Amino acid sequence: MANVLDIRRRIRSVRNTRQITQAMKMISAARLRRAQDRALAARPYAQMLTNVLKSLVARAEVYDPVTGEVKHPLLARRPENRILLIVVTADKGLAGAFNANILKAAMKFITIRSQKEIDVEAIGRKSRDFFRRRFPIKDESSESRAGRLQVSGERFGLANIDFALASEVAKSIIQRYTDEQIDAVYLVYNEFKSVIAQRLVVDRVLPIIEIGAQDISQADEASREERERRAQAAASVGVSLEEADTSEIDRVAAQFATKQVDYIYEQSPDELFRSVLPKYVSVQIYRALLESNAAEHAARMTAMDSATNNATDMIDSLTLKMNRARQASITKEIIEIVSGAAALA
Repeated sequence: MANVLDIRRRIRSVRNTRQITQAMKMISAARLRRAQDRALAARPYAQMLTNVLKSLVARAEVYDPVTGEVKHPLLARRPENRILLIVVTADKGLAGAFNANILKAAMKFITIRSQKEIDVEAIGRKSRDFFRRRFPIKDESSESRAGRLQVSGERFGLANIDFALASEVAKSIIQRYTDEQIDAVYLVYNEFKSVIAQRLVVDRVLPIIEIGAQDISQADEASREERERRAQAAASVGVSLEEADTSEIDRVAAQFATKQVDYIYEQSPDELFRSVLPKYVSVQIYRALLESNAAEHAARMTAMDSATNNATDMIDSLTLKMNRARQASITKEIIEIVSGAAALA
């Protein structure tokens, strides 16, 4: 049995660890609130942009009257022989199974489409490191592929997500899709609505099938135990479990550009539609980045809450062990004293 001094030293170490995990939980909770506010602030713009596009579709000639083919290349559908998979993870760990679950979903997507040529664009340091170890990296100076599966791009440093990053990613994939280098674009990320309302989705970004609607090809819901852990972690730091009430803002945004009147456009509806549609793709990617960022902080808050609780349980167990060791030591000393006194009597 370990002596009392060793156990006390271990208890002190665990207490220091508990202070760190407790502080990290509070930091993640504060960042989660800010990430939620940013995601909510972007929703009205996305809704209004969607409504503008729907209005333009009703007035622009989306399909060629002669051939019947779509005029905009982002609406063109082709057999999915070459796929671009964008995987959004975090730059850091200590977030429980957040990164592992996203990477598992990406590998499941790749396994199902084992006969396709797949380019992986990793957003986040964790996904970059994961795919670099498994797939070859595309040589930008060469037009030939490095293999059926290859890493075609990587981006990290997602501490401050802005629309410029989403626009840069969207511009790159739009150019490749327009040039017919790829036939479809899928996005793997963690969809966030509230602390307990999250799901891991694979969303098809291109081609655009229906404006304003997600094209989910794969979705994984959290288990009941995981939702309960999230709820306990959120309750301990005062984070609301309910999705923010934005019904009034959504109602106003949903009415934008939906009236059955003839709008006067500065350019023709066709020209506006061609210029606004790429912005729609940028907004979709921006929304995914914001929601993934909020989900990351929620996962880290939950993981640090579990670590704090485990540290508390370990301290209680070690304290009990220390008391038993001290009691055994005292009992041994009493027995030795009594035995010595009996021997002298």
